[in-house]
Amino acid sequence: MRAAQIRRHLGAPSALLPRTGTEHGLPSTTPQLLRGTVAPAAAAKAARAPALNLEFSPRDYITYLLSIDAEIEHCLMVQYLYAAYSLGGPQVPEEFRDSVRTWQEVILGIAKEEMGHLISVQNALRLIGSPLHMEREDEPWDSPFYPFPFTLEPLTLDSLAKYVYAESPVDWDGGALGDEIRLRVHAQTADPHQVAALFNTLIPLVADPDYLPDAAFDASTLPAQADFAEWGRGYQGGHRGRPSGQPTQTPDVLVVPQTCRDDMVAALHAIAQQGEATSGTTASHFVRFLRIYVEMRELIERTPLTAEHWNAARPPDFAAPQWQALQPESKAGLLAGARPGRATWAPARQVAINPYVSLDPDDDGSDESATATRISHPESALWATLHNIRYRMLLNYLIHSFTLYGGLNSAGAITPRGAIVNATFGEMYNLRAISEILMQSPVSADDPAAGYAGPPFQMPYTLNSPFGEANKWRGHLDLLTASASVVEALQLLTPESRHAYLASLREADRNMRELILRILSGNIDTALL
Repeated sequence: MRAAQIRRHLGAPSALLPRTGTEHGLPSTTPQLLRGTVAPAAAAKAARAPALNLEFSPRDYITYLLSIDAEIEHCLMVQYLYAAYSLGGPQVPEEFRDSVRTWQEVILGIAKEEMGHLISVQNALRLIGSPLHMEREDEPWDSPFYPFPFTLEPLTLDSLAKYVYAESPVDWDGGALGDEIRLRVHAQTADPHQVAALFNTLIPLVADPDYLPDAAFDASTLPAQADFAEWGRGYQGGHRGRPSGQPTQTPDVLVVPQTCRDDMVAALHAIAQQGEATSGTTASHFVRFLRIYVEMRELIERTPLTAEHWNAARPPDFAAPQWQALQPESKAGLLAGARPGRATWAPARQVAINPYVSLDPDDDGSDESATATRISHPESALWATLHNIRYRMLLNYLIHSFTLYGGLNSAGAITPRGAIVNATFGEMYNLRAISEILMQSPVSADDPAAGYAGPPFQMPYTLNSPFGEANKWRGHLDLLTASASVVEALQLLTPESRHAYLASLREADRNMRELILRILSGNIDTALL
């Protein structure tokens, strides 16, 4: 959704919610749209009710909030991926590289969990008969409920502070550490928000049968929803990284199918808990980002955090013993082993902020703002174009999966749904491979000091699904054809060391093309479509 659309529907950030009127003595079918248009007794009660947005019914308003949540999960996932891919490089001192690699893996784990959140929100939309929502904005922007303006940028203490704040509980004070983080955040955006605020609005409405009736939930959508058996790939109950060394286990990806109100409420609670959890022994996104912030701060600014300051940062409902156990280990030993007189270092490469590739041959980047960087290096621009195509393929496959039945396999037969799910995972791996190439590829054709390109993650002109099952598969073929043209051009420009990846990509695409043609020929069980 465009920022203007969000603001028009929400109005001021404090705008209150549409109500059905049941609590004011009115029939549930009589919305409290305008004060003074009901019987006098009811009008007196309605005078204490909030003003309403006239465009929404209850189910539509829930759809709207779920769509905002989907955009937030999508935006956070992409920004976390970019930040994680930016980490590392020759500028990182040898003694700090293990720490930086751990930060990278932990943030990649969080991004995978955000992908699970995005998929689970699509399940919720599917359950109440609403359109799927995979859209998000390309350009930096801000709007009510959105944590901060969307920005693809390398990981720094400033960007990390935004991630901590976005994932923090709404009542988090944090003591001196919290003040420091908020100071960094407010220096970058005037009106930051916490993701928890959206869940605090959304969950009570979904849970209220007087607001959202039972008839809104359609259990028959379950076979087309995503579930952990298909999408989890073993990412469950994993350890999220240690203060030193590589993470020993996997992230905990939540993919929650839903059949009723209680399922949706539980799914939304689980997503919110994974982001901001302030109880138990599981490190939420908030805690994991805060730990990385504390470690990075010590290694870059040589400012260790005392136990007193860590304890003061404890959220009110987080048990003190568990919070104390989560305090990062001091990096004093690493700092003591660092070479004397070492200059300030950066954990991330010098990568572009909001990189983009333009299809306009006359676009020389001269009109770009300070918040966007055109990739002008010929080879890098081709890799960025390939990245955009594969990103679109991933989103199209994901959307298509919610219209198919049959699971990964059926009595050993190839199913369309299984093909789409496997293809989606294939594109996740392709995006990481291409992103790592772009993080080491020059952004500028004529300025070597401009740094590296980075993956653009540009949204396609449309994610609308075509009418008819056959046309969906033809759309996948179109993108495979577009990718093949870019791969062919890259083979002429890219060094020999990258030809092996391009060859494997062409082979995988050839197999997918043959499978799609088989499906289009009717050589599958059409009941699974």
